[in-house]
Amino acid sequence: MTIGSILRAKGPGVVAVGPKETLRDVARRLVSHRIGAVLVRDESGAVLGILSERDLVRAVAERGEAALIEPAEAVMTRDVVTVGLSTAVTEAMEIMTNKRFRHLPVMDSGKLVGLVSIGDLVKARIAEAEQEAEALRSFVVAG
Repeated sequence: MTIGSILRAKGPGVVAVGPKETLRDVARRLVSHRIGAVLVRDESGAVLGILSERDLVRAVAERGEAALIEPAEAVMTRDVVTVGLSTAVTEAMEIMTNKRFRHLPVMDSGKLVGLVSIGDLVKARIAEAEQEAEALRSFVVAG
């Protein structure tokens, strides 16, 4: 199973913010879309960084309510790790586990084509395990 198969089922939609949007606005966007991270993109659509709930919490914990008026670019992660459509789900899960983050932008030929979360990957792995179990049951019954 690949990241491309997950995106085909999930769709390519990505929620993004501009680098100057305030953390308050980013927080509102996360809540309204019920997501855990947004990409920070410039006017041309280039990915500048990624900003997660953890980044927001860290900023507020360190600087209090004043952090909420800071721009997204002040707290985003700039070195964004990405995967491709042909990346195996297990490889993406390993990247997330080793790097300790929960979201991966998906690139194809240098262009952003989607974003996957650890939840997307776990859901796909569970579905795959259920299919394998059903195939084994059918094999045993057919004997």
